[in-house]
Amino acid sequence: MPIEYGSRAPAGRWQASPDERAGLRRFRTAVLAGWVVLAVAGVWYARVKDIPASAAAPVLAAFLLQYPFYLAPGFEAVRAWLEEQFSPLTLAILLTGSALLPYLTFSLGTEQFAWGALVQLAALALVITLWYVVLPASPPVDLGLLLLIAAVVLRRYFASIYPPPVPGLKGVDVLGHVALTYLAVTVLLTLRRVSGTGFGFVPSRADWRIGARHFLYFLPVGLPLGLALHQVGLGSPRLLWWRLAGTFFGVLWVVGLYEEFFFRGLLQQWLGRWTGSRQLARLATALLFGLVHLPFGAFPNWRFALLAAVAGWFYGRAYDQAGSIRASMVTHALVVTLRAALR
Repeated sequence: MPIEYGSRAPAGRWQASPDERAGLRRFRTAVLAGWVVLAVAGVWYARVKDIPASAAAPVLAAFLLQYPFYLAPGFEAVRAWLEEQFSPLTLAILLTGSALLPYLTFSLGTEQFAWGALVQLAALALVITLWYVVLPASPPVDLGLLLLIAAVVLRRYFASIYPPPVPGLKGVDVLGHVALTYLAVTVLLTLRRVSGTGFGFVPSRADWRIGARHFLYFLPVGLPLGLALHQVGLGSPRLLWWRLAGTFFGVLWVVGLYEEFFFRGLLQQWLGRWTGSRQLARLATALLFGLVHLPFGAFPNWRFALLAAVAGWFYGRAYDQAGSIRASMVTHALVVTLRAALR
């Protein structure tokens, strides 16, 4: 799984192959289907939580606007189109605009707009999208980007940008995290041209098989450890089946997707290349994966971090065997769903 440090081909007229045209059609279908699902889920959530339409509507509109951009890097045909149609600088500007549009929709619609928040979001988006336009691709530059992303997440950068518009509507800052994810992924796959990640939303049969097998490998180690650390408890599942299904696919397509991309697809792959040892790279990545989970709950949450580090070893093993983060995404989603069921 080599990582190429090379230049990007100049933009030009794009002649789509039949496979690429089919990929673009699948992307459009996925966008339309996702809009329907998100709209229905958003309306249902607003009614259940008794959120007024004046707050729910702009938040839902912001998510709907953001969804195609989040989906785009998962389709190779869309990435090819972006590479051929836009120069690196133009693509960086367009991506920055894509991060600002949902914020403006949310903030103006809920009367939460603040110039400072807009500047803060624009500055971050420009730094990420211009990273490889300004800097040459190299190990220090690559690690610098990962450290920046980690700092943004751990410092809760988006909490002040996306304040709750009403008391019952929390977690709106996920809009910022989604933007951070697709900006970084798009930049790394199109401008940096990282290979060997297997980035995508739909696991192959081999990915499902390898991911499920490593979940089973994790159980004899992770379940007793989770019980000893009081992270899980034996008994009947505490969530309804549809909530467990929602947890699984939410982790598979959101949390697991970007965590596996950054930790296994990038960091573990890079460390393996630089050290010449897959085992060492997997161990180091698992330890770092555990450390970033320290802030979850009451800091420092060593128990959860330890369990996450052990799980990270199995996620990394699934990635190494499949050569794709979609296998480790499956393992990741199954582990988190099991913990949610037994909490």
